[in-house]
Amino acid sequence: MSIPKEPRQLMINIMYLVLMALLALNVSAEVMDAFQTLDRGNQSSIATVDEQIDETEASLKDLLEDESKEKFRVLEPAIATIRQESENFNTYVDQLRDRLIDESGNNDGEVTIEGDYKESHGVMAPIGKKNKDVTTRILVQNEQGNVKEGEGEGEALKQRIIDTRQKLIDTYTELLQQYGTDRFDLDEAEVEARIQSAATNMPFNIDDEGWRTSNNKKVSWADFKFGHMPLAAVLPLMSQIQSDLKISEANLVNDMVQLAGGKQIVFDKFFPVFQADKSYVIGGERLNAVVSVGSYSSSLQPENIDLRVNGQKLAIKPDGTADFSLTASGSPGPKTIKTYVKVTNPLTGDVVEENGEFTYEIGTRSVAVSADKMNVFYMGVDNPLTVAAAGVPSSSVRVSFGDAISGSGSGNSYMVKGVRPTGAGTTNVTVTADGQTLGTFPFRVKPIPDPVPTMGGQQGGDIANSTFRAQKGVFAELKNFDFDARCNIAGFQILYIPAREDPLVATNSGGGFSGQAAQLIGRAKPGDNYTFKNIKAKCPGDAAPRNLGTMAFMIR
Repeated sequence: MSIPKEPRQLMINIMYLVLMALLALNVSAEVMDAFQTLDRGNQSSIATVDEQIDETEASLKDLLEDESKEKFRVLEPAIATIRQESENFNTYVDQLRDRLIDESGNNDGEVTIEGDYKESHGVMAPIGKKNKDVTTRILVQNEQGNVKEGEGEGEALKQRIIDTRQKLIDTYTELLQQYGTDRFDLDEAEVEARIQSAATNMPFNIDDEGWRTSNNKKVSWADFKFGHMPLAAVLPLMSQIQSDLKISEANLVNDMVQLAGGKQIVFDKFFPVFQADKSYVIGGERLNAVVSVGSYSSSLQPENIDLRVNGQKLAIKPDGTADFSLTASGSPGPKTIKTYVKVTNPLTGDVVEENGEFTYEIGTRSVAVSADKMNVFYMGVDNPLTVAAAGVPSSSVRVSFGDAISGSGSGNSYMVKGVRPTGAGTTNVTVTADGQTLGTFPFRVKPIPDPVPTMGGQQGGDIANSTFRAQKGVFAELKNFDFDARCNIAGFQILYIPAREDPLVATNSGGGFSGQAAQLIGRAKPGDNYTFKNIKAKCPGDAAPRNLGTMAFMIR
């Protein structure tokens, strides 16, 4: 701008520039640390997924040592191509990250700890973490310093994402179209379905419509994504793109290895599971049961399973289970059923055999126990229970509860409290009469379902400014739950992104807005965005607060 000659106007202009500089620097250390934490988390996630891909690829190599699996060797070049494309893209992004860090640091052409980083709150952070000029100049502007769609390194990054994504899809598509029916025993419909699913569910993608339809004045994807963003915020955005690619790479590699049966069936220990509809029957009644394999894998085929009960071979259904029934006969008392299972690993040919027993009792009395509201006990609430014993005076019936629960009542009606699971998500209720056990009844035990976080009756989306500012806090709503229970918000974080200003973060304890969080709510104006993250709630029966996820609002 031109320099005014009049001293008063010159002073006003200088004060205005100083104010703008102060506003630009007014980004809290907490926000910068949060961005850095996000970036480190993304990097850690990428490394973890990369290790898993290495293990999956190694399992395929082990599988291909078997000569009978020779036809699956066509997978190796396809996997190698996908991994190479992923590596090329990550190298490109890493170089772009280094350029941003160096040019916002000492700008000597290389990234070093001594020259481009400094210690901040106990960790090493880029010297230029608050720098917005370098990120905007490199990623958003062209050589003339203008912002145009299709120009700048950010737009080049966008095109690189599009091209890399298409190469991954093309590699997978070519593999299935060439070998799907011949080598992998897929029909044409399955081939097309897999290709479509891979493309649709790939998180590595560009949303090229969201920025155009949002309420902003951005002229390009890069401007929307990186324009006037500090380096500390740009770095986690880039590592998130890399993380999305790594997840997409893992999904494709896992899917291809599955085609060969690699690393999909892990045999630890197999045992027969006998699930009967009752453990106490009266003579003449039938006992019905479902017999299955413990630690069953969905990859097992019926021909790989041999299930027997008392020597009788059972027909295996596609889901790995078999039906069995017998008629209770003989004198009252305990009876034992012998069970046997043999499982053949289709990959290695290894055979595992196990034996088991199931004991039931024949009696002359019967008893039924049922939860009144649902066939399940919920932790933290009172669960009504009905006990009905046939052929036994109600005054003789005694109901005992496992160590994990307590209860009260008499006759047919009881109230179960303090439920905690004792085994694999179950607990027991035992009914006796005159010193004889009539039956022990396992009940599933579940925590109260997750409530839904709401504010002003909404779970996110557009909200009127007046409505938003009138809210007193965040609430946890239990929906479609028959019990009288209430969950309370334990706390959350607010990420406030005002229009054309730097984002702010506040932590709130409890559900009601207080302190800095209340101040941020009071600053709402049209065009601002609020994200409520790490929303924690504690429901009756919870040992610790549970995470309800995230809500996002745009003020209109």
